[in-house]
Amino acid sequence: MEKKIFIYDATLREGAQNARVAFTTEDKIAIARKLDALGVDYIEGGWPLKGVNDGDFDFFRAFKNKPLKIAKLAAFGSTRRVGNKVQNDATLNSLLDAQTPVVTIFGKSWDMHVLKVLNTTPDENIRIISESVAYLKSKKREVIYDAEHFFDGYKANPEYAMKCLLAAQSAGADCITLCDTNGGTTVAEMEKISRIARNSVKIRLGAHMHNDSGLAVANSLVAVDSGFDDVQGTMNGWGERCGNADLASLIPILSLKYGCLTIPPQNMVKLTETSHYLYERVNVTPVDSQPFVGKNAFAHKAGVHANAVMKVSYAYEHMNPELVGNERLMLMSTQAGVSTLIHKAHEIGVRLAKDDPKTKELIVKIKKLESEGYEFEGADASLRLFILKNTSKVKEFFKLIGYKVIVEDYDGRLSDEAAIKIEVDGAVEHCVSEGNGPVNALDNALRKALKKFYKKIEDVRLVDYKVRVIEGAEGTSAKVKVFIESSDNKDVWTTVGVSENIIEASWLALKDSVEYKLLKEK
Repeated sequence: MEKKIFIYDATLREGAQNARVAFTTEDKIAIARKLDALGVDYIEGGWPLKGVNDGDFDFFRAFKNKPLKIAKLAAFGSTRRVGNKVQNDATLNSLLDAQTPVVTIFGKSWDMHVLKVLNTTPDENIRIISESVAYLKSKKREVIYDAEHFFDGYKANPEYAMKCLLAAQSAGADCITLCDTNGGTTVAEMEKISRIARNSVKIRLGAHMHNDSGLAVANSLVAVDSGFDDVQGTMNGWGERCGNADLASLIPILSLKYGCLTIPPQNMVKLTETSHYLYERVNVTPVDSQPFVGKNAFAHKAGVHANAVMKVSYAYEHMNPELVGNERLMLMSTQAGVSTLIHKAHEIGVRLAKDDPKTKELIVKIKKLESEGYEFEGADASLRLFILKNTSKVKEFFKLIGYKVIVEDYDGRLSDEAAIKIEVDGAVEHCVSEGNGPVNALDNALRKALKKFYKKIEDVRLVDYKVRVIEGAEGTSAKVKVFIESSDNKDVWTTVGVSENIIEASWLALKDSVEYKLLKEK
């Protein structure tokens, strides 16, 4: 029988502490429903403290009439304050007011924190833990106790750290989570301490790992190997400083490699889409090299690798990317050859053969473009368009008549305006639009001109824009390479343009992006 590992998602609280991440209440509600659809067991919604985090009450209130289908909502907070009675403690009562089925509280396990941060005695801290857990249990809540700084506390004073865990257990906690809050515990230390804790604690144990040493996922797996039942983490590893254990890695490792039950097996294919949805929702650029769900997690650039993978997929892949909803990418570059081109063409329904003169002609054209500065391994959509335009009859969605971009400075305030004239099936459209920068103005003008003919173009938005100088020795007259990443909330694609003129390079990448979207819809 599969061992059940409970997945506790802390993205909405821990993830919000990431320097690049900011959630609105609407974001949190939408993300919670997305995580629920993935099938995690717990979703930590935030710290509802009246007068401080009132937005978290709005978040929890949103699920009163439309509850989650799978996940349990957890409100997060601390044990009672020093000197308070639990009945009068603002934090504990705010947690109860959130009316969630689960309450998670953290408390001190490191005697240094007890003495120098709480400014109280070790015995008083034990009473704080015990009374806080018991009070919440008396209100019929499922209580998860997070033993903050447990591993550092154990290394400093093992007897006291264990005493803190046993106090939570005796008070009725349903689960005790051991936290590597500073993220400095090594794998060997983790294994030793986790096994000792597992042998002493009789209730469910969870793992909450930070990634300051790059070991959050590894240490979470060590805890599971030691007999723990829960893992806490965040989607995409978001969190304070270096982040938390990445659930986008932990879930497939535990399910597909350990054979444990985490999320419902049929939902594993939603993992990549869920990860990317979160990036899109908060407008953070995805990490292409992210394991399992990154765009390049199953990408092959070298010709030898690409050729081998096409013959035997597991020659250079540790698993089938489709299991987590990802896909294999064959990247065109100066290292890749005929085999990669044939595979890329096959992905979009174009049949090429090795000895076909057309194939050799395409390779020559690609090499020429690369010599001019084009780089297709980072611009898959431009490569697909190139193949289609050179092998099939592709509808010309629009013809550019001309464009103009104006940047003006009014007393230190910049104004950007673009005018564009296009032709679609004989009809001429002329539009003017402003923007936050010349490229954004050009993007807005193009989409404004096209939406009369192609309604779906309104779905597209530019999510990333990169400029690279190709030959720095030429100074400001050097060629530039522009990458534009676009999204329609379903897919993300990247296009490239190259020119000595940054506006023209941007236009070429922008044109490819729009054409790719229209071709995709067609």
